[in-house]
Amino acid sequence: MSDYLKNIKVLVVDDNPFMRTIVRRVLNQFNALEVREAKDGADAMDALTMGDFKPDIIIADWMMDPLDGLELTRWIRTGDDTPDPFLPVIMMSAHSERGRVTEARDAGVNEFLVKPLSAKSIMKRIQTIIEHPRPFVRTDHYFGPDRRRHDKPFLGQERRNDYDLKTDEQLAEEAKVGISAAVS
Repeated sequence: MSDYLKNIKVLVVDDNPFMRTIVRRVLNQFNALEVREAKDGADAMDALTMGDFKPDIIIADWMMDPLDGLELTRWIRTGDDTPDPFLPVIMMSAHSERGRVTEARDAGVNEFLVKPLSAKSIMKRIQTIIEHPRPFVRTDHYFGPDRRRHDKPFLGQERRNDYDLKTDEQLAEEAKVGISAAVS
């Protein structure tokens, strides 16, 4: 895997220079040769629209001023002047509550990375984007990667309704089956 990221261009967006350095060094360890940095979402927008650097992946922190990672992602997905609405975005945050992850997903984030970061967690998200890209979906209220990660069977016309009718025991059993299938 020494040359895995050799041809991948990455834009790291974080208002903390130390965090940008950590992410850049991890990427450099995996031979990512072109890693650029932006100090916030607004700086990233400038880099994407005015510069000659066209990244393959963005790794952005959530909480930044004046423009945070969520607003940057929304602009990338739906902005009138976005250079690439399909650009993969990995969101970094120290906050891993379900509501936050859901909000990031609903903004169009491809992957979510919880701080503190590790080289393994960064590479796992990048590998998922590269090796298992999700198709993009456009609806009246959403544009971004398909939010469904599993192909779960359902009996009726509404997956959510069928899911809600299952007992906790049935859901736990399905989770065990899914885990054992993933391990084998």
